Parts: sequence; structure tokens; C-alpha cells
Amino acid sequence: MSPAIYLVKGREKSLRRKHPWVFSRGISKVEGEPELGETVDVFTNDGQWLAKAAYSPHSQIRARVWSFDKQAIDKTFFVKRIQDANLLRQDIIERDGLTGYRLIAAESDGLPGITIDKYQNFLVCQLLSAGADYNRQTLVEALREVFPECSIYERSDVAVRKKEGLEQTTGVLFGDEPPKSVVIEENGIKISVDIVGGHKTGFYLDQRDSRQQSMKYVKDKEVLNCFSYTGGFGLYALKGGAKRVINADVSQPALDTAKANAELNGFDISKKRGVFLNADVFKLLREYRDQGTKFDVVIMDPPKFADNKSQLIGACRGYKDINMLAMQILNPGGTLLTYSCSGLMDQVLFQKVIADAAVDANRQVKFVERFEQAADHPTDTAYPEGFYLKGFACKVL
Repeated sequence: MSPAIYLVKGREKSLRRKHPWVFSRGISKVEGEPELGETVDVFTNDGQWLAKAAYSPHSQIRARVWSFDKQAIDKTFFVKRIQDANLLRQDIIERDGLTGYRLIAAESDGLPGITIDKYQNFLVCQLLSAGADYNRQTLVEALREVFPECSIYERSDVAVRKKEGLEQTTGVLFGDEPPKSVVIEENGIKISVDIVGGHKTGFYLDQRDSRQQSMKYVKDKEVLNCFSYTGGFGLYALKGGAKRVINADVSQPALDTAKANAELNGFDISKKRGVFLNADVFKLLREYRDQGTKFDVVIMDPPKFADNKSQLIGACRGYKDINMLAMQILNPGGTLLTYSCSGLMDQVLFQKVIADAAVDANRQVKFVERFEQAADHPTDTAYPEGFYLKGFACKVL
């Protein structure tokens, strides 16, 4: 008999709306002794079958739903999910000329805890849940069937695995070790990606649409690209005809890659048109403010400031501080392109934070455009948590 969980009476409502999570407090009993990540059947309190889910005894999210149909969670299941996700993205791939994109966006593609990015002929996986880890080999076999030409590499070096009772791990799952640099292309721009040592799976694919939209604000402008990493926004600014682009980041290797990316695209970075500045952005913004240095465009794309609810208040302070400083160094009529990838900070709260920053900066600020994660990072209607990246274009008077 398969292991099973039974819900507290009334706790089945979210599952009937196809939300994929079962929290620990919603479980009344566990039948059998499921292993970490093993598939269990989910029943209502009075015994009605609801779903098949991966069991995670260490996490507050005690079970993550694989399927709301009575089907085996096997290679056939994973092949179908992967094929469906790839088909969903075909028009995006063709439209934007992509050789790097998000193939699987976890719960939003019906594969909880699984993120897969495709860079040329490399599939880079993050297995962030117990169920994902338990089905690792089956997933690899499914990926090999759908993408027989691809090598598969794991980047499960993420702290959230600890909440699932898992150790961090990286390495080749199939095929070749990735080279130091894999060059991808998006919207006609070439970008070097370090799969093994780069942030996340190597690059921030989720900002692609925002990078493209940023070009209309930069022509003949002095641009400051904060938290630039390997220069994504800076490349688009150079392509968009910016007068000068300063890429500021605390990581020298990232800046070296940013410069190499500019050269890879044949952009003219002589005569200080492209600057790659190793600096703490928080300190740098204050220095620019105190020196009276001004810009026409400031791009503010910081790392995640909040991993859990207890960090949200501090995150709001951090976002307000950097955006206030950005407003203070903008010329009148300048543009602030500002983003938050903290999923716990919703769009309404982020807008309030920007409004508070405007008060403290003593600047009049207008929201003129809104941004979100790229189209290959979809949000399923039953899983609003899949929407995490938000941004604004602000005119600062």
C-alpha cells in the first residue's frame, strides 16, 4: 500500500483550486513511513483522493503536489512535463533569438522545486525540494530523452535545500563538464555565462525583458548600472546608444566578464564610454551624492534582500535607502529603473517603498512603466507565488 497523508478537515480547499502546497499544520495523519521525497497520495480528512505529492518531513511545506490526476510519477510523467514546458516557450525562443532560457520554472511548470535553465547544449538544474532530489535520476533520464544532444549539470548549491533536509551539491549529471564560458544570445546580444561558478545557474535570465525595455531610456544618456554583475543591463545600454555606461559591482571577476561581454559584442568602450567599477554600491551612491555627481539614468537591480518574512522589514529599509540615493544623483527629468527580486515583497509594497524613498530624497517621482520577470518565467494561475520579480521605470523631477 502506498504511503499517504490525510488533511485536517477543511484544509483541502487550496488543493481543490490546484495550489500545489500542503503545509505541516494542514496534515492530520500520515499513513505508512514515507521516505524523504517519496511520492504519497493526498486525501481529504474523510478519505477522498486529491493528489500525488512529494513528502518532505523537515519542511513547513510538508508536501508538494506533482499531479492532481491518478498517474505514476515516473519517467513518462517527467518527459511530458518537460515537453509541455519547452513547447510553451517556443514562440519566445524564436521571437527573442534565444540560445539561453528557462526551461522549467518549478511549480509554475508543474515540477515543484525543480529549476532548469538551458544554455546552448547544457541543461543546468537546481533541485530545491525533497521530491526533486528523490527523483533526480528519473528526471535526468527524462531530460536525456527530450534533449539527447545536451549535457546536464547540477547547481543545487542553494541554502534553501537545508529546509528540506538536504545537503548542497553540484556536479555533472550526464555528459560533459561545462567549459569556463558558454556564450548565449538574446535579442541579438551575446553574453558569456559561467555555469559552474556564476550566480544562480550562471546568469539572470529573468531580467531579459526588462533589459530589452530599458533601451528606450538610454540614448545619449549618462547611465549608472548598479549591481551590474556581468553587465547585462550595461550591454543593452551600450546597444541603445548611451553616451557612457558605468557598471558598478563589488565582484571583480564579474566586472571582468562584463568587460569581456562588451568586447564580445563589438561595443566601443574606449574613451571611458564603458566603465567597469569595483565598488560597494551603497558607499558609491553616497560618494556620488556628496560629490554632486549626476546621471541621466540609474539602473538599480540589487540581489534579493529578503529570504523569509522576518527579513522583510530590513529589506524595505534597504530598498528605500538605495532608491533614495539613486533619486538624489539623478538629473531633473532623469530615469530610475529599479527592481526587486524578493518574492516576499509584492508589487504594491515595492511601490510604497519607492514612494517613501521619493519623500526622503525630496524629489517628485512619477511611475511611468512597470516590469516583471521574462516570459520564459511564467506564473501559473493556481500558484501566484511564481510571480516574484517586479520593477518600475520612474521619472525623477
